[in-house]
Amino acid sequence: MTRRTFPVAVGATALLTVTALGVPAASATTTDTRRPAADAVQKQLDGLVAEHGFPGALASVRRDGRVRDYTAGVGDLRTGAGIPRDARVRVGSNTKTFTAVVVLQLVGEGRVDLDAPVERYLPGMVRANGNDGRRITVRQLLQQTSGLPDYDEVVFSKAQDLVDRRSDYFDPRRLVDEALTQSRRFPPGEKWEYSNTNFVLAGLIVERVTKRPVGEEITRRIIEPLRLRDTYWPQTGEQDLPGRLPRGYVAVEPGAPWVDVTRMDPSLGWAAGQLVSTPSDLRTFFEALLAGKLLKPAQQAALTRTVPAADFEPTGVWEYGLGIARHELPCGGHAWGHGGDIQGFQTRNLATTDGRSAVVAVTALPTSLEMLEAVTSTVDAALCGTHR
Repeated sequence: MTRRTFPVAVGATALLTVTALGVPAASATTTDTRRPAADAVQKQLDGLVAEHGFPGALASVRRDGRVRDYTAGVGDLRTGAGIPRDARVRVGSNTKTFTAVVVLQLVGEGRVDLDAPVERYLPGMVRANGNDGRRITVRQLLQQTSGLPDYDEVVFSKAQDLVDRRSDYFDPRRLVDEALTQSRRFPPGEKWEYSNTNFVLAGLIVERVTKRPVGEEITRRIIEPLRLRDTYWPQTGEQDLPGRLPRGYVAVEPGAPWVDVTRMDPSLGWAAGQLVSTPSDLRTFFEALLAGKLLKPAQQAALTRTVPAADFEPTGVWEYGLGIARHELPCGGHAWGHGGDIQGFQTRNLATTDGRSAVVAVTALPTSLEMLEAVTSTVDAALCGTHR
């Protein structure tokens, strides 16, 4: 669920860690499942499998008012079964954008103040090792400028933990407590640094204000209104993914065998990375968000007010808003997204305001920087209409 370099992580900008994105929907859209021989996206996906070693890959792309879904590789290394189109996957840190939207909706309702201290909503919870909720604002949580350490660094101290701890249940308060065993990274607002802890606290604020579970609020406020039929918040203790789906894998080091980790407890991500979705549902969410369908104008402006975030991904130019990132495209212009990594799956997504959007998922966490860059470049190629 994080965005940092890690031996084999669970986040967003890392060799094995989590992230997400979207764009305004075109008025007349069709789904085209054909695979033209020269299709650049299909070539990119085939390369992710043949050249970079991912077990499987899938994508959903909108260009020129048309949606195309793609697959490559196999969905099960044991049986050789194929990958269902637009299959459900764990989307990791894409969850952060959903959580940010709910917080911003509460801001628009006058129930949360972006510039109020975390202490107002979670009194006494953030006070240890220089970490102080009285000095950190809600905005800084969503913007990743709080200076709070990441609990991932305690929970996953070595790559093997991704396999050995995949069925561990983590209460959200425990995740915060694990983070606070570490010292403050920097004074709040001084710089940008990715931390899953920020969004677990944001989820706890949602629960304190609404008196309801954050997963229920995400479902009621986003998933149901947008009719995201294949997106859901796993229930407490739920480890299996229902229906036909690709298996998810990790390898504890480059060249090591892939280990099937499809069955796992996503509570380690909670409001920072617990959701399950499909490539097309993620596109729909980000399209609606960028089109202003989920937030009032003032909160929409706050969402997209960015700070430099050079470490969000290892390549390209990135800035970070409130639970969403801005990326300079290699073909010019920019796109918005987040992306996500969690055991077994990595997603990378981008969308533009002129109607292009792409979500790419692979069924294993990368074990090298080259593998990570290949996934990111596939999304760029889909939006830019090039094969690189």
